[in-house]
Amino acid sequence: MLGHRRCLRGAHVPLNGKPLRLVPSMVRSRLLRSGWLLFGAFVLASCSETIPTAPSQTDEGTPISADSPDQQPSGGSGEDGSGSGSNEGTPDLRGIWWENRYDSEFSVSRTIGPAGGTISIPETGLTVTFPAGALSSEVTITVTADKDYVAYKFSPEGIQFEKDVVVTQSLRNTEFYGRELRTTLYAAYMDDEASLGGKIQPLEVLSTTTIFSSTSPPLPEAQVWLIRHFSRYMLASG
Repeated sequence: MLGHRRCLRGAHVPLNGKPLRLVPSMVRSRLLRSGWLLFGAFVLASCSETIPTAPSQTDEGTPISADSPDQQPSGGSGEDGSGSGSNEGTPDLRGIWWENRYDSEFSVSRTIGPAGGTISIPETGLTVTFPAGALSSEVTITVTADKDYVAYKFSPEGIQFEKDVVVTQSLRNTEFYGRELRTTLYAAYMDDEASLGGKIQPLEVLSTTTIFSSTSPPLPEAQVWLIRHFSRYMLASG
């Protein structure tokens, strides 16, 4: 892990009709404000050799309302980024599935307090990092992984955080691992009853940051995004 050079590419997210890109100068300035996240990356690296950890700072998860025709992700619906966004105001995204489907769901619970902490599902490569101050009191956090798609249910549902919570998802058991990334990946906030197959209908879409390997060409290893509340999230491409 220490020998790898990480390349960060922010997702393009239209904001008022203009694309938002995570540029190197933004990364440098955010590094100064995010020492806790750098510390968390070292902690995660010491705990796992297979799960890529969060970069020193990610692109803030800029929300895109699924009901707004003027705020849609760039790119198409296929892996090669071809196609166009929906004309009906819904981002043209599809859910990402596990390369090797699981036989059953995975669920973990842990009590997190004002001091912060981490909860993870090693089987699926998920790590959720809570900074100090994100919670004002102790809360039992439960995360359940879907057995078919890169999707999770987080509870208590609806809980709000005082600080950004960092979600890191390894791409190791996904269709994108070991292949050049030819599309943009997003975090989609989904209704509990919504279908995860085919073209999805998210309530909200968040920009994410990809962690790349040091190989040539660089290959995607993990996806990182920030959240401020709990519900159901999944990785999506478009």
